[in-house]
Amino acid sequence: MELRQLRYFAEVAHVGSFLGAANRLDVAQPSLWRQVKALEAELGVPLFERSW
Repeated sequence: MELRQLRYFAEVAHVGSFLGAANRLDVAQPSLWRQVKALEAELGVPLFERSW
């Protein structure tokens, strides 16, 4: 678990979207998504409900 992953998770939760969080953090949305996905894999639980 990395501090960056927790910071990304917190921003997505705060903003309510991956795209909005990526814009606020000034990172690419796919990179943000991968980091949150890695955190979910490490914890073994989904942290967000995704709608496609």
